[in-house]
Amino acid sequence: MKQSLQLRTSQHLALTPQLQQSIRLLQLSTLELHQEIEQILSDNPLLERLDDPLDHSVRLLADGAINAAPAPSEAPASNGEESAAAPDAPESGEGGDVERGDSEGEWGDLSRSGNAEGDDDGRPQLGAMGVTLREHLCEQIRVTAVSPRDRALAELVIDAIDDNGYLEEQLDEIHARLPSELEVEMDELRCALALVQSLDPVGVGARSAAECLALQIRAMPGVPLVTRRMALKIVEGYLSWFAQREFTKLKKALDCDDEDLREAQAVIRQCNPHPGAAFASSVSDYVVPDVIVRKSKNGWTVSLNNEVMPRLRVNNVYANLLKQGKGEGQMSAQLQEAKWLIKNMRQRFDTILRVSQAIVERQKNFFSHGAVAMRPLVLREIADTLGLHESTISRVTTQKFMLTPHGMFELKYFFGSHVATEAGGEASSTAIRALIAQLTGAEDPKNPLSDSKIAEMLGEQGMVIARRTVAKYREALKIPPVSLRKSL
Repeated sequence: MKQSLQLRTSQHLALTPQLQQSIRLLQLSTLELHQEIEQILSDNPLLERLDDPLDHSVRLLADGAINAAPAPSEAPASNGEESAAAPDAPESGEGGDVERGDSEGEWGDLSRSGNAEGDDDGRPQLGAMGVTLREHLCEQIRVTAVSPRDRALAELVIDAIDDNGYLEEQLDEIHARLPSELEVEMDELRCALALVQSLDPVGVGARSAAECLALQIRAMPGVPLVTRRMALKIVEGYLSWFAQREFTKLKKALDCDDEDLREAQAVIRQCNPHPGAAFASSVSDYVVPDVIVRKSKNGWTVSLNNEVMPRLRVNNVYANLLKQGKGEGQMSAQLQEAKWLIKNMRQRFDTILRVSQAIVERQKNFFSHGAVAMRPLVLREIADTLGLHESTISRVTTQKFMLTPHGMFELKYFFGSHVATEAGGEASSTAIRALIAQLTGAEDPKNPLSDSKIAEMLGEQGMVIARRTVAKYREALKIPPVSLRKSL
């Protein structure tokens, strides 16, 4: 075989840095996008942000005076010169008298304008720290007429209570880790536990769900003695049957009728199985929509949410330096990166808008009639319509949210599998789940619908669906099974 050198031309797809950045920005959520932009702004001085949340805040100079210069977002096209002249501002006020007078006047105007309408001076207020369960219990112990030893043992028991109000450790375990020289008896720990269980909220310090409910039932006012005794019997001896709604077994074990059991059930339902949950610090998660859908005369219109669209531009000062040939090679590369980012950001939001418009166009019935009118939709259908790849549609619809008259939904919500109908058509799985929720919501509590009955009722509407599929959709909707939905 003879060796030789040959030249050939061929084409292949290369992921350039610009294309890689475009793909990365497309798959980021709104929160991740802003974090990415902040990192890029700190690394690239040629890029600046116009929608800085601190633009309209009061800025102080080095000598403590108020900077009266306009915010960068309000500056005209020649803001490069003004930015360059900004450091000279302190020197122009060396006299100090005029500047101090101006600053005092501005502060006086701010305070007077704030107090004109009321006591609120318009400044942001810090939220007060919530009281924890331990602090709430210890505060009650401090005002209780007990000895210092009993108070210390009660606080020791409080330390072993979890966020739901239950005692995590057994008393013998707490007793075992106490130093022997303290000579603490088990009876003292039992008395300390009884003291803690008498505090507010009622039911705190319980060692089980049955004990927690029993403490609350004993302290509940206005309950007839017979009903209280029956409720205590249920929670102390037959709580599992009550949870599984085995009412026939309960009536036989307690030798009572439906009316007595219904009254005891009403008492138990008033109890809180997690008495300490009200003191838990819960942080709410907020979702900001990327697009907003509104009803107009011509139908449904889609628009981008301007609040999540960062406004970026190239710094004019550095750009002018590069035009005059005074910049370095690194600045030229940073200028190109800034232009790439601005272009990729514009392309990102343009793609999100196009995909959202295509979704709304195909799901008009959903926006008009709700989830029961959702039609089957797959990613490939949107990709073929817009001339994009299916993976691009997947990136766009992940962690991007749409605000609609029916609520906030992730873009992936509008895509789903389908179920065949007797007429040869297709029904969306989202629509079927909505129908299941409607059927179970309108059922008779004394005779709830089973999964087989729901499948039969859906079949009467022309939807061919198996019982196990109904069970899967019901569990996805967090609807209990028929045995747990039955009531007296």
